[in-house]
Amino acid sequence: MGDKDIISKELLKEMAKDISRHILKIEIADDMELIDKEFTRIEKRDADLVYKNGDEIVHIEIQNNHHPKMHLRMLRYYDDILFQYEEYAVKQYMLYVGKEKCYMKSEIVRDEINYRYAMIDIRDIPCESFLQSDDPSAVVLAILCDFEGRDKQEVVNTILKRLIELSDSEVSFRNYLEKVEVFSTNRELEKYVDKGEAMLTVDIEKLPSFTRGLEKGIQEGIKEGIEKGKRETLKLSVKAFHSVGYDAKKIAVLLYIGEDEVLEFLK
Repeated sequence: MGDKDIISKELLKEMAKDISRHILKIEIADDMELIDKEFTRIEKRDADLVYKNGDEIVHIEIQNNHHPKMHLRMLRYYDDILFQYEEYAVKQYMLYVGKEKCYMKSEIVRDEINYRYAMIDIRDIPCESFLQSDDPSAVVLAILCDFEGRDKQEVVNTILKRLIELSDSEVSFRNYLEKVEVFSTNRELEKYVDKGEAMLTVDIEKLPSFTRGLEKGIQEGIKEGIEKGKRETLKLSVKAFHSVGYDAKKIAVLLYIGEDEVLEFLK
């Protein structure tokens, strides 16, 4: 599910709750606790999401391609988890988000073994049901669901706009956006999310990934400079945005000028 080294534990916990509530229909206990460790035996293996929920350990694995030995991998996870938490019931779910039809095995019945785990093909869940939700955490999960043949960019843009509508603050919007960005890697939709962020036509105060205070001050200066015909002010504004890491495309969107003009100012 992306590089866990750069995803905060709190964000992973929220993502585990979101998937559990809206997709797996699991009732989350008040003392739900993310298990922050690698289950390692024989070889390094990182289970996607493992958490303690009441008297159960819940393991959620997100898979975006077919693995011929997935059933054996899941059994290994089960064994490793049980070794540490034998007194808990263990529930395992594999959430498949790949493009092709899912045909991986979800059980092992042989010798004296009778093992199985729940396998959910995300393509069986239409994204529209999540897009129309009034719960932003459910809207986020639409990025994982079946787009039902709709244009990818259109769906991604809809997700971002719905999150803006439903977020009660900039902080909460940024939080939901970060989840979308993480989940988008499972569907190889990162470029669509990046483009969707750049294309948002909303109040500048609600745009993600920008420093509000800096933007507001610079834009006030821009308006004053343009009204007075001071081209130098516009040039300084372009350089100010560039100095904090904005590329020419984003600067052009913010200043309502052409990208070629931005590049000219930066020479």
